[in-house]
This record gives sequence, C-alpha cells and structure tokens, in this order.
Amino acid sequence: MSELKRVSPEEAHALITNQQYEYVDVRTDAEFAAGHPKGARNVPFMLAGPQGMVKNPDFLDVMKAVYPLDARLVVGCKSGGRSLKAANELIAAGYTSIVDQRAGFDGARNSFGQVTEEGWSQKKLPTE
Repeated sequence: MSELKRVSPEEAHALITNQQYEYVDVRTDAEFAAGHPKGARNVPFMLAGPQGMVKNPDFLDVMKAVYPLDARLVVGCKSGGRSLKAANELIAAGYTSIVDQRAGFDGARNSFGQVTEEGWSQKKLPTE
C-alpha cells in the first residue's frame, strides 16, 4: 500500500498544472456548487442527511467507474478532514497516485474557528 502524500494548495495546483493530476472535490454537491477549484470533478464522500452528514455508500463505486486505479488524483474538501479520509480509502482500494490537499477549499481551522492554514480560495488559486 502506498503512503499518502499531503500537499499545500499551491503544491496541489502545481500537480494539476504540471503533472496531469486531476482534482477530485469530495464536498457535498451544494458546497461544490458554491465554488470549487477550476476543472475539479465533484464526487461527494459524505452526504447531508436528516441525521447530519453520512458517508456516501456509492463513493468508491463512482470513483472506480470514473478513474482507473493508476489515475493521478488530488483529493480536496472544505478544510482537509473529509479529503484525508477519502484519500486513505482510495489508497486502501488500490489507487496508486493519490495526493491529499491539506486545508481544503476554505482553509484548515482550529477549535476556535481560526484559520491555521489557508485553503485554495484564500490562496487565490483558480476557481469556478
């Protein structure tokens, strides 16, 4: 099993720009629709349900239908938590070129809500 590499938003952008990686945004459809990295594809890892967030039971099936196991993928979310779990699940499923983007789209935050690492949007990287 490969070890998960975690990168900054700038490093993720460089992988997408220079090394043919694709960005997979694992946030909910609504979060994705509100703004996302340019060119990203949305495959939610968690879904909003009546009891709160629940794991998307189709996540791996959708990923396997869209991406081969050797696909070069950067996985990102809102602040880095969901993408870390999703990236580890993808590696456990046999994916070999998975990179987790730390700090997500909106930045990593501490328990007081203060940004501890700026995310994709704060770094002013390309969005749509």
